[in-house]
Amino acid sequence: MLKTKVTILVLLAFSMQSVWAQKPAKPTSVEIYNQIQKLNFLGSVLYIAAHPDDENTRLISYLANDKKARTAYLSLTRGDGGQNLIGPQLRELLGVIRTQELLEARKIDGGEQLFSRANDFGFSKNPDETLSIWDKQQVLSDVVWAIRKFQPDVIINRFDHRSPGTTHGHHTSSAILSVESFNLANDPAVFPEQLKYVKPWQAKRQFFNTSWWFYGSQEKFDAADKTKLTTLKTGTYYTNLGKSNQEIAALSRSSHQSQGFGSSGSRGEDVDYLELLNGDPLSNKENIFEGIDTSWNRVAGGKAIGDFISKIAMQYDF
Repeated sequence: MLKTKVTILVLLAFSMQSVWAQKPAKPTSVEIYNQIQKLNFLGSVLYIAAHPDDENTRLISYLANDKKARTAYLSLTRGDGGQNLIGPQLRELLGVIRTQELLEARKIDGGEQLFSRANDFGFSKNPDETLSIWDKQQVLSDVVWAIRKFQPDVIINRFDHRSPGTTHGHHTSSAILSVESFNLANDPAVFPEQLKYVKPWQAKRQFFNTSWWFYGSQEKFDAADKTKLTTLKTGTYYTNLGKSNQEIAALSRSSHQSQGFGSSGSRGEDVDYLELLNGDPLSNKENIFEGIDTSWNRVAGGKAIGDFISKIAMQYDF
């Protein structure tokens, strides 16, 4: 009995030492102020793609830091089917590395990170092959779960669900599953076993984050009619941070070291384009949250909280 008690005390001592050894967070006055502002914006966005490094860090940073929206990236795989430019680790061990790279990227750009169980098995020529190897129903349930748990107002796809055979099958599959999940997530008859832990959820809008890459060249994209696209000016310069949105995004993307990414970023005007796929059309093509209550009024009894946070922000002493 005494031996058991001694063992427990030793284990507790080691666990407490482990806790004390953690580096404490020391936010600056600017970081605290930005967190207060973010606390008063209840809008949310879920960005969906296939692999680590598929995410648009410029857009994630803009949504998280400029709009103050709660923003997450759902990477369906952990990238274990790719190459590794920094070491010999491949397959599962590479997946561990790329998982950590994504987590580090989100610490920089202000987003959150989610995953599904999809297996990155290397290059796939079309989504039919991908979804048969992934087990479509399993990964579809993961996407529905992510939507129900995160409860995004807006979903943004990195890839086009209408382009099978023109890009990596994993890419197209991520968009196909996202589009299918848009309404399925709000259907209680779909994956009902999840409802013990989460509730059905209906996002308000879904977009495709298009760019020149999907048009074949920058010249073709420049010449294309963009009047129906939503345009987000993502070239914000954050004076209190001394960084542009592009510089934050570049630092975030540079976290993908095993893939050889690295950039110093830039400053100046920048635009991201979104094509509406589902949900209510926008009259203001620069506001993806149009018609969505992003204040504390959306929470029962929440107005007083919003007023209090606004007062704290107004009286904040740096």
